[in-house]
Amino acid sequence: MLKGSNTPVPTAALRVELGWRAGPGVPDADASALLLVSGKVRSDADFVFYNQPAHSSGAIRHEGKRNADGRVTDTLLVDLARVEPAIETIVLAASSDGGAFGQVPGLYIEVQDAARGTAVARFDNPGATTETAFVLGEFYRRQGAWKFRAVGQGYSSGLEGLATDYGITVDEPQQAAPAPVPAPAPVLPVAAPSTHTPPPPPAAPPAAPPAPVRLTKVTLTKAAPSVSLTKQGGTSGALHVNLNWQVRKQFSGWSSKFGRAAAMHSDLDLDLCALYELTDGSKGVVQALGNAFGSLHQPPYIHLDGDDRTGAVSTGENLTVNLDHKNAFRRILVFVTIYEGARSFAELNATVTLQPQHGAPIDFSLDECTVPSPVCALALITNTGGDLVVQREARYLVPERGVSPQRTVDYAYGWGMNWTPGRK
Repeated sequence: MLKGSNTPVPTAALRVELGWRAGPGVPDADASALLLVSGKVRSDADFVFYNQPAHSSGAIRHEGKRNADGRVTDTLLVDLARVEPAIETIVLAASSDGGAFGQVPGLYIEVQDAARGTAVARFDNPGATTETAFVLGEFYRRQGAWKFRAVGQGYSSGLEGLATDYGITVDEPQQAAPAPVPAPAPVLPVAAPSTHTPPPPPAAPPAAPPAPVRLTKVTLTKAAPSVSLTKQGGTSGALHVNLNWQVRKQFSGWSSKFGRAAAMHSDLDLDLCALYELTDGSKGVVQALGNAFGSLHQPPYIHLDGDDRTGAVSTGENLTVNLDHKNAFRRILVFVTIYEGARSFAELNATVTLQPQHGAPIDFSLDECTVPSPVCALALITNTGGDLVVQREARYLVPERGVSPQRTVDYAYGWGMNWTPGRK
């Protein structure tokens, strides 16, 4: 499509894909959506993005990123049949992180029929230069039907500037006000008895406005591998840990790198697991093997939602930690094993996201494996003096012959547990 052109779209479930080519020095980008009435949001709840991934109506959901074959995509799922009648326009936007959109090659937005997987509309290369936020397209109603328009409007003020332009209240760092200069003490005369009726008590203060939208997010890297959940305000509620990966088509070949045959199958199955140590000294593992799914409301306060075999971004493997019981934790090690379908993480693209109920999401990628490793320590969460710290590990381990991946992780981190064979 050309900039400014439009095309009809079905009133159905659509997948909106923001995509670009990966490479050294290429900034990251994030997709977002704003639901508008008369050109503005009704409230901050009409903004869907990485920190607020779903609209209350169920019409829009931020599905997240995938990285495969040198291309990165960030996806929104839009169900136009569920959009509230008052909504006139849905703005589809993108923001860059670590540079301008002129440094993002192959930028495009594509609208797909979610059920069929076919493209409905696509807008390539919006002409970005120094912009750090872009309105790439929009859905709008016209005579009872929906259309998509290619927009291509840039902002140099980033996601914050774009959001505030549509009526979003953004959380900004507060600067301390200067200390007031004390006034000289007044000389008060002796008051005569008053015959006036005392004034009524002051009215109750107005209710506090809702908290503004937080645009911050955290990406853990080798250079910046840790973050404090306490400083992020994320020490209560549920901490969701999601692992998703790219399922590749079946093929086989010779891996000269590792000197042995390597096979990759469409039934690739990764397992998200957690070793835990509580303050009472108890230790254990949460994993699909042996149906050790844990519990959210009693020790160990960690629960594995299920065993996913697809790697779908909207599902994947999900682990939940109940941070309302944070004082019960001494340390939690989140790790992942390859159950079947691949020999090593060197051939896979996987992404880990930790989403506190209160606080910014924390994410990192598993794309640096250079050894034949079937097990990877992802993140270590430690409780030190009440401060919960997330440490990116991304540590690929190679088990010795006859040693299980779980036991290998135990040895590497000194958990000191006894292990027996288990099955799903």
